Amino acid sequence: MSTPRFNRALFGNLAVIAVLVAVAVLLLRLHLGEGWWLASPLPWQWWSAAGVGAVYAFACFVLWWRVRPRKELARDTGQPPLLIVWASQTGFARQLAERSAQSLRAAGHATRLRALDQVDAALLGSSHQALFIASTTGEGDPPDHALAFLRRVMPQASALPGLQYAVLALGDRSYEHYCAFGHQLDAWLRAHGAQPLFDLVEVDNADPDALRHWQQLLGQLGGTTSNVPDWSAPEYQPWRLQSRQLLNPDSVGGPVFHLALQPAEGALPSWQAGDIAEIGPRQSTAAVQAWMQAHGFDPGTRLPDGRLLGELLAASQLPEHAADIDIAALAAQLRPLPHREYSIASMPGEGNLQLMLRRQLRPDGQPGLASGWLCDYTQPGDRIDLRLRSNANFHPPAADVPLILIGNGTGIAGLRAHLRARIDAGARRNWLLFGERNLAHDFHFGDELQQWQREGWIEHLDAVFSRDGGAFHYVQDALAAHAPRLREWIDHGATVLVCGSLQGMAPAVDAVILDALGSEAHEALRIAGRYRRDVY
Repeated sequence: MSTPRFNRALFGNLAVIAVLVAVAVLLLRLHLGEGWWLASPLPWQWWSAAGVGAVYAFACFVLWWRVRPRKELARDTGQPPLLIVWASQTGFARQLAERSAQSLRAAGHATRLRALDQVDAALLGSSHQALFIASTTGEGDPPDHALAFLRRVMPQASALPGLQYAVLALGDRSYEHYCAFGHQLDAWLRAHGAQPLFDLVEVDNADPDALRHWQQLLGQLGGTTSNVPDWSAPEYQPWRLQSRQLLNPDSVGGPVFHLALQPAEGALPSWQAGDIAEIGPRQSTAAVQAWMQAHGFDPGTRLPDGRLLGELLAASQLPEHAADIDIAALAAQLRPLPHREYSIASMPGEGNLQLMLRRQLRPDGQPGLASGWLCDYTQPGDRIDLRLRSNANFHPPAADVPLILIGNGTGIAGLRAHLRARIDAGARRNWLLFGERNLAHDFHFGDELQQWQREGWIEHLDAVFSRDGGAFHYVQDALAAHAPRLREWIDHGATVLVCGSLQGMAPAVDAVILDALGSEAHEALRIAGRYRRDVY
């Protein structure tokens, strides 16, 4: 806790001041007598004394500035700062917490950074959102400094219904109790009513894939497409855009595109339903040319290693100023563009990798970084930098397990891959709940899904369209109306996979499941890995 620590420092300072006052009183007797100063100081001695005093005052100010109580202001919305908590044995969790705070501050969010031993129930209760970066040490033990939180805070029965949280659990898979403390912290928060923003993210020995995924989730949480560089750059492979199709012409929502891609060379790699495509976006040719012209660079300018400057700029964040700098120095200061993640909508047996994404717009009306690159600037045959990332938390259950798929918007992409995999495996106990705006324009893969239902591959298909005035407004309304069916499927061992909006849909669906099943069954479902989410 921070308050007792501050009080001890205050009492210590007051004690030192009291001692100094006592010494001054004892010396006062000398000052009152004659001849206490045998000789007047020379000028250089006056200046020396003044210099020493100034240095001492400056040192005191610096020390005060570093340890002063910082007033952490809420955002303009009136919300308290986003709390970022770390529990670290070696310092790595603290570094990740500081990086996470930096990323969110760059996106315009106020943050509050705390070690776990500085966190109490009052701080958690007054926070609306919190991120926990927690290491596990030894055989499933928490870091040493976290023991105070376990003994002082976790035994309390304080309810946290107003807290949304996420956990990044660090560990080593070679140990039996992998990421145990992160899971313990996650379970405690959920048991006290806190709502997970997204599922716990496990990191095995600083795995760069998992850390990039966490950073992607931070960007989604921050609600921004800011160009904060990746903590570790993906090793992309060259792919080619095979085709691109606009799925929702005349929709009131943003344009949604369906893309098909092929490796630039070699055979199509394998992946599982639920896996992710990491895309390396590029600046448009027009943007690169305009920047080079504005800064006086010829289009044919080459780097010392022979590469075209324009090629490097296309994969980099374009700096605002580049005056009076040579080519080598410019190349050294360029930062690569951050990756973007998309759920894969197809299976390898279909002969290509399919993506589905909504074209985003920046505040100035310009296309978003990755969606603009993929939807506006590339043409069939163009190179796409892509890397496959396994997403084990969202892999499908066994074919004999009933599967409930829930999603909205472009979340149907990942759910479509699961349905395709289930059909390939001969699994027929599938229930899909999907929500969008209008049936006429936004029923993505609608013809295919209805055909699968007619053929018996989808047992129940609940498509909900919020702008059409139907029986249900949102997908969570349809789920609530079918609560008896939900309980029946869960009793028969069903797994629930949710894919779609982090804000709105996902927490609303979670509330319906909690209400339908009760807190104990809801908790047991999550612990058993039968309720998993891939939200953004």
